[in-house]
Amino acid sequence: MIGLLYRAADRLRQRRYAENHGRIGEDLAHRFLRARGCIVVARNFRMLSGSGEIDLVAWDGAKLAFIEVKTRSSEEFGPPESAVDLKKRERLQRAARDYLRRADIPWRDARFDIVSIVLEKPPRIEWLRDAFG
Repeated sequence: MIGLLYRAADRLRQRRYAENHGRIGEDLAHRFLRARGCIVVARNFRMLSGSGEIDLVAWDGAKLAFIEVKTRSSEEFGPPESAVDLKKRERLQRAARDYLRRADIPWRDARFDIVSIVLEKPPRIEWLRDAFG
């Protein structure tokens, strides 16, 4: 039953956000991670200063994963994860420090992942655990 609801929601979002690959990718990544046992605790977390955003925050066992979702319609210009450059990583780490401080979670219990999505039929999803640190 829940699968039917997810498929219906997917169709509605794809019609409404047909050109918003990021939104579609985040929805796919969220479902992908939940199906693999992760507990998603935040989506689109922003620091109060607004200088950093984390697409997904999820518990994967004893580790809190800060997840950047990168979505492309094709790999014509390289794999989606290649867009996570040094500057983006620094912004993610700054936002993660803020999240960890507020939640009183030690840095050693965190990691940074990338979910790379290519919107083919069916979408190709790759989860890169501990992608950077």
